Amino acid sequence: MTSEGGRICMNCGGRDVVPFLDLGDQPNGNAFPTATETGDEPRYSLVMGVCQNCWQVQIMEFPDQQTLFDDHPYVSGLNAPVVQHFAGLARGIVQRFGLGAGDLVMDIGCNDGSLLSQFRQLGVAGLGIEPSVRVNHLARKAGHVAFRTYWDETAGAALGELGLHPKVITATAVFYHLPDLHGFIRGLLKVMTKETVFVVQAVNLLDLLQERSFDHFYHEHSCIHSVMALDALFARNGLTLFDVETSPIHGGSIVAYAALADAGREIAPTVQAQIKRELAHGLDAIETYQRFGAEVEANAQAMHTLLSDLKRDGAKVWGLGAPVKGSTLLNFAGIGPDLLPVITEVNPYKINRLSPGTHIPIVDEAEVTEEPDYYLVLA
Repeated sequence: MTSEGGRICMNCGGRDVVPFLDLGDQPNGNAFPTATETGDEPRYSLVMGVCQNCWQVQIMEFPDQQTLFDDHPYVSGLNAPVVQHFAGLARGIVQRFGLGAGDLVMDIGCNDGSLLSQFRQLGVAGLGIEPSVRVNHLARKAGHVAFRTYWDETAGAALGELGLHPKVITATAVFYHLPDLHGFIRGLLKVMTKETVFVVQAVNLLDLLQERSFDHFYHEHSCIHSVMALDALFARNGLTLFDVETSPIHGGSIVAYAALADAGREIAPTVQAQIKRELAHGLDAIETYQRFGAEVEANAQAMHTLLSDLKRDGAKVWGLGAPVKGSTLLNFAGIGPDLLPVITEVNPYKINRLSPGTHIPIVDEAEVTEEPDYYLVLA
């Protein structure tokens, strides 16, 4: 998408998307180069904007899906809090919607199959959609059926023609990775029935703004949802948002439940309660986002100053974990090997490589034989 196209709201289609935070030109935060590949890193503009019509937050320009996801290194099963969260999420879905052995759950963006495994343990059959080569292989290796494709209207039509109509469709940490939200939903409509529930887990915009969690902004995240923006998006596409919960996972997330508009599901009071909370915190005011941008810039400068002071005092500081969020932080704050000489990791796809853009060596946490004075927690 070009920067001009990025100014068109991906939710309502309006042309009043205003930038509020410029994080500079950054590399793909999930592409970890070797020492011989550092000269070939492409960089992309990372500017966040907000639509002054529907208040959808979105990236102004992002690379194509294949660049970001075909060789994606994130593995859900290596993240213990995520696995624990999936266990509770699956259990709650099965109990709430009465799923049994004859029902099907489809997980879009299933990664290594960690959530599908939780449903399988509860006796519910699962089907995965996962475009990334490495983690799709891990899902299949774990015994799951996982189609390697991006989810859109074409994929939905293909499954609909096969007569596959899941009772529950999940998209955890996926529904804000899309260049085309409406195309994704059109795909859902090809397989949904009046019994189907679409469960979305997404970063909570209100939590992000309150905690100044700007590291959630990176090229994979095409947008960040509020409940009011999600509600409007679903309504435009023939769905009803009938319930919403909050979760601490990923620093603060919403879990939203949607169904076909004509399914007749009763709308829980949680939906309007969360929207009222968002409005009370100014999510419909451009000043809220502008203030957030200024605070982020001040925080990044303060972090750089702190690390510089620690180095001056002779303290040794290492990074803990190398998630994509850490890449946003390190690149924006200008933190490289001079201030952070080492990052420890457990993900084998990142060990013995370099952090994107900043080129800090990443080592195996299990093989570390010494300890620094401080860790900068990036995980």
